[in-house]
Amino acid sequence: MASTVMAAGAVVAVAALPASAAAPVNDHGWGRHARSQVVLGEVHHAGRGSDVRSGRALNQEWVTVTNEGRRPVSLDRWTLTDSDHHVYRFEDVTLRGHQSVRIRTGYGRDTSRDLYQDRRTSVWDARRDTATLRDSRGHVVDTESWGRGRR
Repeated sequence: MASTVMAAGAVVAVAALPASAAAPVNDHGWGRHARSQVVLGEVHHAGRGSDVRSGRALNQEWVTVTNEGRRPVSLDRWTLTDSDHHVYRFEDVTLRGHQSVRIRTGYGRDTSRDLYQDRRTSVWDARRDTATLRDSRGHVVDTESWGRGRR
């Protein structure tokens, strides 16, 4: 009798798990239903040349972050990093549904379409690099790599 009660309890416990707990896990370690609606888009790195430190060149270097969902997402305390551990921290930024924002390397005034890292040197390596977007808890949300021997 006791073994029947224990077996029934185990069945009830498994049935009570949320669907996402039983979902298969993808390459990023997220459950199938837990995929973030915020993703990295296009990356435009500064080219080689004598003006790569100029404000104009640095503002032509950017990464796009897009909310592919319908609901707004707060990016407060999220981070964007490169392979050399340069960190940009989002503050007081909310992306509406289907909205994108460009994070530019140089100096400028933040708007709803463009945010500025206020850096004096290039961040994104043209030959190879990886952009990593993390949420406020430090979990990797998305990555984008390019170049030979991707990191």
